[in-house]
Amino acid sequence: MNQKTAEPATPVRNFNVQLSPTPRGARLARLLGAEQLRSWELPMDPARQIIAELAANAATHGRVPGRDFRLTLYVVADTLRVEVTDTRGERIPESRAQVSDPDAESGRGLFLVEALADRWGVTEGRFPHKIVWAELRLTATEPDFLSSGASGAFPEETWGRKNPTEPHPSSHPEANSQTHSGG
Repeated sequence: MNQKTAEPATPVRNFNVQLSPTPRGARLARLLGAEQLRSWELPMDPARQIIAELAANAATHGRVPGRDFRLTLYVVADTLRVEVTDTRGERIPESRAQVSDPDAESGRGLFLVEALADRWGVTEGRFPHKIVWAELRLTATEPDFLSSGASGAFPEETWGRKNPTEPHPSSHPEANSQTHSGG
């Protein structure tokens, strides 16, 4: 009897690389991510900016000497997912970072990610890891006010911006505790 292996209806593409949590590692993440996007014939921007911001955060805020960070890119159906995993799981970024000094040269990375991504968030990984992720739709979509509210190609996460049409988690009174449910 011949058996056929079930092939996915849409191809799943992925790329991952482990890098040192240094400015050089963050730069390599951006360059290697951009090259992978180019080889997949996907648009460079805004994915390249998101990769740069998440990698810079991992090298700056997620740095533990001797422990690397990982950049992972997935394409499933019409969604690109960028994940950066670091080993500072106890340092969960705030959903809306407060810029205390408007003239500061840093502190706006997650504002950019939130503005550029369709969805983004943080998932607790296997201790001591955390994964900061962002998703981009690769096809043109309806304006937000016409949207059906459908989410990306990946399951809902435990924390972060799940759908641009939903209120931001920080607008809910219970969001101040920043507790996480398992999943």
